[in-house]
Amino acid sequence: MKTTLDEMQTFIAVVDAGSITAAADRLGQTVSAVSRTLGRLEQKLETTLLHRTTRRLALTEEGQLLLGEARRVVESVEAIEEQMALRRQQPAGLLRVNAASPFMLHVIVPLVGEFRRQYPQIELALQSNDRIVDLLEQRTDVAIRIGVLRDSTLHARPLGSNALRILASPAYLAQRGKPRSAEDLARHSLLGFTEPDTLNHWPLRHALGDSLHIRPQVAASSGETLRHLALAGEGLVCLADFMSHEDRRRGDLVQVLARDTVDVRQPIHAVYYRNTPLAARIACFLDYVAERLGGAGRASRAA
Repeated sequence: MKTTLDEMQTFIAVVDAGSITAAADRLGQTVSAVSRTLGRLEQKLETTLLHRTTRRLALTEEGQLLLGEARRVVESVEAIEEQMALRRQQPAGLLRVNAASPFMLHVIVPLVGEFRRQYPQIELALQSNDRIVDLLEQRTDVAIRIGVLRDSTLHARPLGSNALRILASPAYLAQRGKPRSAEDLARHSLLGFTEPDTLNHWPLRHALGDSLHIRPQVAASSGETLRHLALAGEGLVCLADFMSHEDRRRGDLVQVLARDTVDVRQPIHAVYYRNTPLAARIACFLDYVAERLGGAGRASRAA
């Protein structure tokens, strides 16, 4: 059995107080509890630490040796606890964030400047990946995921949601015409995803329901690639608002089939491991992003 911090603290308290009774008062424990702790420590170390008399306590040579080491251990732990408390008040350290490239470029990157000004002691490591990553394997503190999450051992915090729209460039529409119904898409060039195929289900009302599965003429693994293809006039695309907001504001992309588009919201979550209270550097980042996306919420278990 190994010596515990509580046993060392009790031993130090007895020495400093000069008696077990006085140490018990100082620690808020009973005399018998302090005596048992001290006896357990001596039993573990297989040595006598204190000579007890009715009038005073005297350290043995082994007790004197332990006292110096115990003080250093306790002071070191207290210093660590103080540092952790300071970090909670003023978050610091390395924060590794993973997100799909489009979300990183269009959402996270524009927020970095102000976040760094608010939390100058946090170092950011931004990792882009269009596939779901293993947080432990990739040494990631928090990952941003878009869409429905699968149940897992990860914790998830909702950050917001984004609508989906069918978009095209004015140049494409001038050349190929504007579709008037979902059925018209059969005569158009469609831009879609290589995987997962669920991303090729567009939120459009048609004769058979409220979701239309399209077969893309040009497919890509990244939504950012599809966005650039649409901007270049290569076809119609279905994108989340966070990717197309500025393009639509400038008129570089315009929405089509608005009346037939179903209001589908893609949930946006931050996922992370949490076996202990969430580190301050992670918590403040999640609060910061959620506030700006307008979707701060409670954590749930999902991934």
